[in-house]
Amino acid sequence: MQLFAQQHARQSAQPGRFGQLARTIVRGVGSVAIGASLLVASQAFASGTEQLKAFVAQVHSARGTFVQQEVRAPSKAQTASGVLPTAGKTGTSSGTFTFARPGKFIWQYEKPYAQLLQADGDKLYVYDKDLNQVTVRSLGGALGASPAAILFGSNDLDKNFTLRDAGVKAGIDWLELTPKAKDTQFQRVGIGFKDGNLEAMELHDVFGNVTLLTFSNIQKNPPLPADAFKFTVPKGADVING
Repeated sequence: MQLFAQQHARQSAQPGRFGQLARTIVRGVGSVAIGASLLVASQAFASGTEQLKAFVAQVHSARGTFVQQEVRAPSKAQTASGVLPTAGKTGTSSGTFTFARPGKFIWQYEKPYAQLLQADGDKLYVYDKDLNQVTVRSLGGALGASPAAILFGSNDLDKNFTLRDAGVKAGIDWLELTPKAKDTQFQRVGIGFKDGNLEAMELHDVFGNVTLLTFSNIQKNPPLPADAFKFTVPKGADVING
C-alpha cells in the first residue's frame, strides 16, 4: 500500500507523466480509456460514422505511434474571477501501441517518462519503470462502455454509444460518440477520419478536461506472434494486485 501511495503521489506531482488517458485506464477497469488510430482500407465513405463502422469491421489488430496532449479545464477559482484563463495544458507525451481485438493491447509511453499499460484479454498490467512496480487488475467487462471499446473491444458500438456525425473540420470528417452508460468517466468521444483513415481522437471527461490523441505510422492487421500480449513481470519488480 505504501508503494501504491508513493506512485499516486508521484503521478499527481507530475501530471504529464501518467496522463488522463492512462489514469482512466487504471481507474477504468471501471472505466478504461485508451485511444489509438487505425488505417482503414481506402474507399469513399459518406460520413465519419460510416468510416468508424468500417474501421471496426475491418481492422482486427494494428500497431503504430501516437502523440497525446492534455488540456485541463479551468478551475472554479479561475472561472469565478471573471478573467478568461489560458488553456491549461498539462503536458505532451508520446509512444507506441499494438492491439488485437477484443481486449488485448500494449500502450507504451516512451516520452517524457516510460510507462507501460498491457492487457492480455484477461488482466491489465500497469508497469512503472522508475518505481519498478507492476499493478495488476482484472480486465473483466470494463471495455464494453468505455472509449477503449472502439479499438480493443467487440463490434457493439451502437449498444454502448450514441453516434452522430459532427461535420468536417480542416479536411477531417468527425463524429461524436456519447456513452449510454451513466457511470463513465467520459462525457463524449470525438473521432476524426480522413480518406478512410482514423486520424485522431478527442476524449472529453466529466471534469471538462480534454485528451487529444493523434496517430502515425499505422499498420493494420499486421502478423503478430501468439504470445505478443503475454506480460512478463520485470526482474525484481513489486507486484500489486488492484
